[in-house]
Amino acid sequence: MTVERATRRALILAGGGLKVAFQAGVLQVWLDELDYEFHLADASSGGVFNLAMLCQGMTGTEIADAWRRTNPLSWFSLTPRPWRSVSSLERFRRNVLPVWGIDWPRIRRSELDATFNVYNFTRQRREEITPRDMDADWLLAAVSLPQWFPPAVIGGDVYIDAVYSTDANLESAVRRGANELWIVWTVSTGGTWRHGFVNQYFQTIEAAADGRLHDALDWIDELNRTRPADDQIVVRILRREVPLHYLFVFSADTLREAVEYGVATARDWCREHGLELRPPRPEPDDDTRLRFTETLRGRVALGDEEPARAAVAAGGGGASELTARLTIQVDGVRRFLADPRHEAAVTGTIEGELVGGRCPVEKGTFNQLVYGDDPAYRRMLYRVAFRDHWGRRLLLEGEKRVPAEHAFHPWRDTTTLLVRLSRLTDDGAAEVAAAGTLRLTLPGLLRQLTTLRARARSRIGGAGLVLRYLAFFVGVCARVYLRGWPLRPSEDAPASDRSRT
Repeated sequence: MTVERATRRALILAGGGLKVAFQAGVLQVWLDELDYEFHLADASSGGVFNLAMLCQGMTGTEIADAWRRTNPLSWFSLTPRPWRSVSSLERFRRNVLPVWGIDWPRIRRSELDATFNVYNFTRQRREEITPRDMDADWLLAAVSLPQWFPPAVIGGDVYIDAVYSTDANLESAVRRGANELWIVWTVSTGGTWRHGFVNQYFQTIEAAADGRLHDALDWIDELNRTRPADDQIVVRILRREVPLHYLFVFSADTLREAVEYGVATARDWCREHGLELRPPRPEPDDDTRLRFTETLRGRVALGDEEPARAAVAAGGGGASELTARLTIQVDGVRRFLADPRHEAAVTGTIEGELVGGRCPVEKGTFNQLVYGDDPAYRRMLYRVAFRDHWGRRLLLEGEKRVPAEHAFHPWRDTTTLLVRLSRLTDDGAAEVAAAGTLRLTLPGLLRQLTTLRARARSRIGGAGLVLRYLAFFVGVCARVYLRGWPLRPSEDAPASDRSRT
């Protein structure tokens, strides 16, 4: 007779600074839309924030909503003693924990088998704090990142963030009987080295956290080799490069974007793993509106499929001028700014001899500053369907790359649209007919700014929405261009190192 083993599922909330806003979005899906139960939990560094709310009995959606209504400017501060720390966590204690509704008596009554990791610097060892002992002092001790925040002194000992010791205490969960580990990992695994003190500080954290995680996973692999096939420890890990700095975030919309990215990623992850989800909660109403008109002009070369190459060919003649006057219509500005797809509708016209004059857009979409696998790079995507003067169905696809290369050219990148013009066949396939480059000029940008219109019923009004939209655009570009470029193998490395295999 075979006895089926009982699943003891552990939720591992790894740290990642403010990237754990993404983790909160994942929890909305894992806790509220999956029909699974988590029997124990462990958190390190920034993950302790979400674990505290979980121990309090908050749902995944309530945890995500706590981050959605968080304004990072409410806790930002500089200390008068920078030799001790750059900032402190006192404004976070006063301004954020009450917004989240943290209730320490409820947390201390939690029946969840949970542990919060802190590092005792006095005794040089990691310690695990259970919910019954938790309070604000322990919570902030668990995120007291050296140099940025002062260490916490509790019971005469000095405590700091445990990230250099562990960012995901898998061993503790296994020792407590977990045989299925669900890990949310937001520390970058890209292995990209960038210059500058701040970049390198957090890159050392990545080295410590990622290296320690690999050691723990190797340990579990070794443990599984000694176990029978029906008693293996299962590891489920959701890793993503989150488009958020670990510490320097000054926009509430940026935090909300990370939360929504977590929600969307977790749903995709569950579907990829064959996990059935409950219907999600309905989206809140958002009756705000914003629109603007952008005019781009340039040349496209027939018979070429590569926009950059076609742009060179167009400069030598044999190309056709093309003008795109496109009106971007954002229905639901708050949703647009938080949704990682940043998608809006497009109307307008495409004009040029190649298409037989001025042709109205039948259907179009625009995605602003979206990211792919590497959040250091963004793209603006245009997809416009129309019919030319002779009734042929055409598709204009355009892309602005931000940045287009490893160089500081924000104006050129954000105003240069690489386009392909395709014929649509009866079966919906697209056959590229021409390619080239369209550009927004400085006078065109100034005219575009005069077309910005917004509508809102809130007290901030339309002008506030316009400013919020512009702050989003400028803020994303600033993060992209000021972060610093990755080190290439040929740069700065000694010749003897470059020759090694």
